[in-house]
Amino acid sequence: MDWSNVTAEDLVEALREVDWSSPPRPLSEFFSRFTLPRSYAKWNSRLKCNLYYYRTNYFIMIVLILGMGFLRRPLAIVAALTTALSIAFLNDSFAGTFNEKVTRTVRQFSPHLAAKMRPPLTPVIRGRPSSKRAIYICGRPRWVFVLIFSTLSFFLWFASCGILVVLWALAVGLLATLIHASFRTPNLKARLNTFREEFRAVWRNYSEL
Repeated sequence: MDWSNVTAEDLVEALREVDWSSPPRPLSEFFSRFTLPRSYAKWNSRLKCNLYYYRTNYFIMIVLILGMGFLRRPLAIVAALTTALSIAFLNDSFAGTFNEKVTRTVRQFSPHLAAKMRPPLTPVIRGRPSSKRAIYICGRPRWVFVLIFSTLSFFLWFASCGILVVLWALAVGLLATLIHASFRTPNLKARLNTFREEFRAVWRNYSEL
C-alpha cells in the first residue's frame, strides 16, 4: 500500500471501519527501531502507516496517560469512559460487536425483547442493497447512543471540574503518539498486515453484495 497517496480523510475512514479488537503489538516491536525520516513525503507516509498499524498501542498509551491524570478525580474517570464509549460507537466494528453482544445477552432473558432490538431490513434492488448499510444498536440508529453518551459525558466533565486535566493529559498523549509514529521505522510485518486487512475489507464488502 502506498501511504503517500492516502489522504487524512481516507485514514480516518479506515480507522472508523477497521476492527479494533485486535491485541496490541508487543512492546519489543513497538519500541524496536527508530530513525529520522529522510523527507517530508517519507515522514507523511510513515506517520499514516504507524497510526494505522499501532492504533491499539496508541489508544492504550493515551488511556494510561489519561488515567494517571485522573487519580485525584474519580468522577473524571467516569466522564472519560463515557466519552471514550461515545467515540467508540462511531467505529463500525465496535458498534456491530456491541450490538451483537447486548442482543445475545438480552435474548437469554427475553427473546421477545431481543426480537424488537433487531435492526430494520435494508431494501434490496436488483440483488444489491439500495444504500450503504446503516449501523443500528439495540434497534436504534447509532447516532442516538452517540448523542446520549456525549451529553452524559459533558455533564460529568462539568461536575468533576476535570476538563483542564484531561486537556493536558490528552495533549501529552497525542504528542507522545505523534513522536513515536514519526520516528518508528515501519517494518515488513506492518506492511504485510496492512495488505491482509485490505484483503479482508474487500472480501467483506464483496460478500455483502
